[in-house]
Amino acid sequence: MEQHFKIGVMTDSFKLPFEQALDKAAEVGAQGIQLYVVDGEMKYDSFDDAKVAHVRELLTARGLAISALCGDFGGHGFETTAENAWKVPASKAVADLAVRLGTSVVTTHIGVVPEDRGSESYRNMKAACREIGDYAAQRGVTFAIETGPEKAQTLHDFLVDVGSRGIGVNLDPANLVMVTGDDPVRAVAILREFIVHTHAKDGVMKQQTDPRRIYDFFAEGGIEDLRMSDYFLEVPLGEGSVPFDDYLAALREIGYSGFLTIERECGENPYADIKKAVDFLKCKI
Repeated sequence: MEQHFKIGVMTDSFKLPFEQALDKAAEVGAQGIQLYVVDGEMKYDSFDDAKVAHVRELLTARGLAISALCGDFGGHGFETTAENAWKVPASKAVADLAVRLGTSVVTTHIGVVPEDRGSESYRNMKAACREIGDYAAQRGVTFAIETGPEKAQTLHDFLVDVGSRGIGVNLDPANLVMVTGDDPVRAVAILREFIVHTHAKDGVMKQQTDPRRIYDFFAEGGIEDLRMSDYFLEVPLGEGSVPFDDYLAALREIGYSGFLTIERECGENPYADIKKAVDFLKCKI
């Protein structure tokens, strides 16, 4: 049977230096990688022409493509004018790097989209996303907002309101399951016109809470006495609440044929978990 999707892996998930992570990605059978470029050895502003050429050579030698760059600068996303003053130009620079490295997708979190369109944070997010999206579109790039902090319908309505060709969706089904309790299969149908990249991740919700509480905890460095494991748990692919058969069928239904990029943010043996995830997906696609 013809393979419908491509399998990718986030190099940072291996918790190894970049070149070693590339070797591991090829070893587990991935076809592409997602590259984290906001800090560390692959920080976006560390790339001169020689480094770009070197990275492209390393990828070619291993038969790997770049599924997306991760341009997530953390904090409160694009909710505040103070952060947007530097995050918007930095995001544009990441879009430029994506072009140089030969990928057309940058993924990011933008904060928690408020239901109230009249709120200051909503206006800030909309303005920033429109500016970044319009710039990215001119460069042939899509900034893909990662699902998680809000339900799919809220994100869809926000994207329509932003109205930029350069803003899309990175669908992470585990985030929906773990944080909002939303149905990832239904999310595919709702967000179908915007999906340009996906994360292959699994998890379970243990206790429902306000998603803003969770994301504020991450944004503010864990200043609240909050144990994430009381609320949700990321687990190896196939061991959580994401209904992968129905989810992948929904992606096929809308004609998505891009990357399922494995992201493993915890676990004592990331290589084993990633290899298991690749094998799991190969049986499904």
